[in-house]
Amino acid sequence: MSAGARDEGQRIDNFLLKQLPGVPKSHVYQLLRSGQVRVNGGRVKAERKLSSGDEVRIPPVRAADKAQVARPPDAVLNRLRAAIVHEDEHYLAISKPAGLAAHAGSGVPYGVIEAVRAWNKYDFIELAHRLDRDTSGVLLLAKSRPALLRAQRALKHGEAEKRYFALLIGKWRGEDRDVDAALVKSRLQSGERRVKIDEDDGKPSKSRFSPKSRYRDATLCEVQIFSGRTHQIRVHALALGHPVAGDTKYGEREDNKPLRELGLKRMFLHSHFLKLAPEGDFPKLILNAAFPDELRDVLDRLPRAR
Repeated sequence: MSAGARDEGQRIDNFLLKQLPGVPKSHVYQLLRSGQVRVNGGRVKAERKLSSGDEVRIPPVRAADKAQVARPPDAVLNRLRAAIVHEDEHYLAISKPAGLAAHAGSGVPYGVIEAVRAWNKYDFIELAHRLDRDTSGVLLLAKSRPALLRAQRALKHGEAEKRYFALLIGKWRGEDRDVDAALVKSRLQSGERRVKIDEDDGKPSKSRFSPKSRYRDATLCEVQIFSGRTHQIRVHALALGHPVAGDTKYGEREDNKPLRELGLKRMFLHSHFLKLAPEGDFPKLILNAAFPDELRDVLDRLPRAR
């Protein structure tokens, strides 16, 4: 298989994930580590970037793996069409609903990117970043390789402004608080993925929590993240002693019980703002996603702080 102009600058791991939809990411990385994937006849690491014309050898993959990706139902396709918050010649932005993954994976037959591709509207469409499955809000997709690389550079180097709303358990003391704590991924014996603070082996991660509304037993914060690590806000909030409401992975069931009784059926984390600075031929991009009704309804029911 030859890499084309659209693949210029793409990492080989992301190229493989696109070429092998439904194949678990762990299997894709195992293929790379074992040398079964070759570029121009040689072994490559996951971070190797492709050039147009590169010859990529991909070993046979079981058809059963590929079949894991299903065509999303029409209801999902239509729901995402209605969730578009911005579209121009370079980008498509969707206010992703909670409960829908950004992409297919192990046990997940489809996600936003598979649904958007099923519209059969775009010659090129790729996710510029990710959101947790249980997080709602702004999700940016790129319509060209240059647009994708521009967004990824900005997000990687802290040149993008990303803000979330998070309802945190407990009464907040004082005003803004920063968390500058390195994060590392790990897996439990059950196979569940977890993230923890580890200053020795973790990747630098910084978040700023700013209280916006105070309730009797919870606080609504706007959270600006200066890095984009997996579960960053959730782990940093836990480190402050104020886990994200509805977070079943890092929070305590008993803490969430009163909120469930008020109608909170998901994690209260919403990406509401994304800004990219102008770069070359790309103008400034500012995106907003309004609060979903199910989160606004919970806030309306919460007793205010006295």
